[in-house]
Amino acid sequence: MDSYEYTELLKKLSTKIDNIAQIIKPESITERLAEINTIEQNPTFWEDAKAASLIQKEKTKITSVLKKYTEAKKTVDDAADLYEMAKDEGDEDSIEELFGEAEHLEQVITDLEISMMLSGDDDDNNAIISIHPGAGGTESQDWASMLYRMYLRWCERNNFKVEVLDYQEGDEAGLKDVSFIIKGDNAYGYLKVENGVHRLVRISPFDSNAKRHTSFSSVMVSPEIDDDIDIVVEDKDIRIDTYRSSGAGGQHVNKTESAIRITHIETGIVVQCQNDRSQHKNKANAMKMLKSRLYEHERAKQQAIKDGVEKSDIGWGHQIRSYVLAPYQQVKDNRSGIAYSQVNHILDGDLTKVMEDVLISTKTK
Repeated sequence: MDSYEYTELLKKLSTKIDNIAQIIKPESITERLAEINTIEQNPTFWEDAKAASLIQKEKTKITSVLKKYTEAKKTVDDAADLYEMAKDEGDEDSIEELFGEAEHLEQVITDLEISMMLSGDDDDNNAIISIHPGAGGTESQDWASMLYRMYLRWCERNNFKVEVLDYQEGDEAGLKDVSFIIKGDNAYGYLKVENGVHRLVRISPFDSNAKRHTSFSSVMVSPEIDDDIDIVVEDKDIRIDTYRSSGAGGQHVNKTESAIRITHIETGIVVQCQNDRSQHKNKANAMKMLKSRLYEHERAKQQAIKDGVEKSDIGWGHQIRSYVLAPYQQVKDNRSGIAYSQVNHILDGDLTKVMEDVLISTKTK
């Protein structure tokens, strides 16, 4: 890196900081924090525990945003000041050191941009995910299990917890259906970009002629809604079916009809849970899934109206990403337009960069 490139980098990062300031309005955050501190000093503040909890949650979120912005701005300002001082004093060693830290400096701003994009109302919630194979039998069912493994490995890399709600094995390989909750900081904020159809192109391990096959699986992501969000589901709005849980056999076979399937009649949304031996617990988990799906459905519908998009365009059916294993290796996301060559790493859960590229690209469009 030379002096011109470093100067241009500082200009670019300063512009980004200014743009972020226009979005988050640090002065407004400071004023709001002062208001909250005044509210908290009221002796009756904790009498309404629910309202107090919401204010505390808001305080934590905006404090974190302001801290990250302030630290990033200081980092860029300090680098600019040091560079000017080093130039004036002819300190080549300090200049070379600043050049060497340029990549880190850029990463600081990228991290700030990502944190801004994860500041939505539901982004810090847990995520409920369902994976369904498309048409294609064993081929698609195997692809669905590969996606499931990819998300499990991503959770391991990020120290997120996973709670399986429903798992149905495929007839020969893979899976017919899986639903699970991913728990961790900003789980939904990251995983919401995985919502859609994922396409796989490869030489099929199930084809004796070694032909190339294309498979599809849909990934549905919704936030695990907080207790303070009231979603009313009446008995007349749903149909509940019970059935015997499927399993691998042996001790895992459930002899009673404890599995639950709930269909929301108006929207056609179907959820099911069979992972617990208790029908009561399965029903509770299925209702939790249904309410989260209904909440996401209504929010997507309202956003579509706001954006002037036809209702038919807001479903789960859009293809978001292709994973090509043959004749070449590449993962390409249709929203960011970025292609990645490290296919095996991505399928092994190295997915954060792909997610962040989508977050950045969708925020800037």
